[in-house]
Amino acid sequence: MTNTTGISNISNVQSHQSPASPPSRPKVLIIGAGLGGLTLGMLLHKANIPFDIFERASEVKNIGSAMMLTSTTAYLFQQCGIYDEFVSLGKKVVSTQVGNEQRELEYIMKFGEASEMFGYENYIIARPVLYDFLHRQVPKERIHMSVKITETSQDDHGVRIHCSNGAVYEGGILVGADGAYSIVRQSMYSQLKAEYKLPATDALPLPYSTECLVGQTRVLDVSEFPRLAEEDCQFMNIIGDNKPYSWMTFTTRTSTVAWAVVKYLDVERSKHDASFNNSEWGPEAAETFCKEIQDFPIISGSDKPLTLGDLIEWTDKDKISKVMLEEKVFETWHHGRTVLLGDACHKMNPAGGAGATNALHDAISLANYIYALPPHPTIKDTDEAFTAYTNERIPWAKAAFDSSNIYKTMASTGFMSKLVRFSAKYMPLWIQKKIIIQMNINRPQACFLPRAEDNGTVRPAPQPSLSCKAHDASLSTTSTV
Repeated sequence: MTNTTGISNISNVQSHQSPASPPSRPKVLIIGAGLGGLTLGMLLHKANIPFDIFERASEVKNIGSAMMLTSTTAYLFQQCGIYDEFVSLGKKVVSTQVGNEQRELEYIMKFGEASEMFGYENYIIARPVLYDFLHRQVPKERIHMSVKITETSQDDHGVRIHCSNGAVYEGGILVGADGAYSIVRQSMYSQLKAEYKLPATDALPLPYSTECLVGQTRVLDVSEFPRLAEEDCQFMNIIGDNKPYSWMTFTTRTSTVAWAVVKYLDVERSKHDASFNNSEWGPEAAETFCKEIQDFPIISGSDKPLTLGDLIEWTDKDKISKVMLEEKVFETWHHGRTVLLGDACHKMNPAGGAGATNALHDAISLANYIYALPPHPTIKDTDEAFTAYTNERIPWAKAAFDSSNIYKTMASTGFMSKLVRFSAKYMPLWIQKKIIIQMNINRPQACFLPRAEDNGTVRPAPQPSLSCKAHDASLSTTSTV
């Protein structure tokens, strides 16, 4: 690769670039090649903004369950010219079904006329498939694996990332897209704490009150899992009878069944608890979790009563993982030339399916504000841009966080959970419609790409960053889609 200093060997230590050959735009260093980091990279590539993505892992593990993407991300995919491919990879979902351990359907929550109200349908897509889809939108030479960041620093001239092998990389902007335990956030917060600028709540550890086991089966025959024959995704949620578990299954376009099991803990914990043990999260821990839940019933449409144990048997062991479901929205998203997105600044329980969606929305908004920066932005310039980004995104992140907690309560056990499910089951249609609108009204677009036509009857919410313009007309993007 060729970096900002002209040094071709990426493992070498970099120095400041010569003023004689300044970049046309500030180079963006993205830490983390997850869904949010890849989406930002895709957009910066479209905007002709230089960037590099650094990922700690040597390779991306093809694990995870499935997620639902709605009209709130469809406009982005249309702008980038990849919507039709996305649809070919997903399976349309029109409802979520709630059942019990007797394999009986208790009620169905319909998503309404999504295409009429918002212009697009909802789709369930396997997480590994979505990751591969986004990964292919970013030039391979821009993604660097096995780069372990130990520290970050910044000054008036730019940002630097320091690596475990002694390498130092420089740029104009640093983006932390490196997950719930972001090293970028930790480094940034250390700087803020030293300056007495870090809010007390941001210094508290990430809490979690649920654990999750996720996986995806091999390709199955309809005779093994008859519900795969249904044209629409069969999104099933089963609530445990007097046990602290709920579990979900999703049929996918690729004839696999994605599944997830959530365990609700008695007390809130964090990785900083004295009782926390890393051995709880290795392959052996996942195997133990599998044994706990293998007899839980599922609804498959088969005459043979299937259980989660059948799904586990049909799933390669290296595609099963146990994860913590942390929950927190941080107040501080940026400092100087450093800014956060996705799980690094808001970690949501996946019950509402909002985590990945909000990471993509962060990337759209942040790309817009970076696009509007001048060629040589000062810290004042980046602070103003990142403040605008935070102000645009944090209300939506907090609303999604609250919504995910409602879904979490609905899927858990106890009196309040039963009350929420009862309310959902008998909710008037006009209230259902209002909730659906609120969940789909934020449909952001990139300001530097041709606008995707909005055919929905419900207009999208205002998006301040959609009005962003290139600081210098000569820098306007020439990318095509």
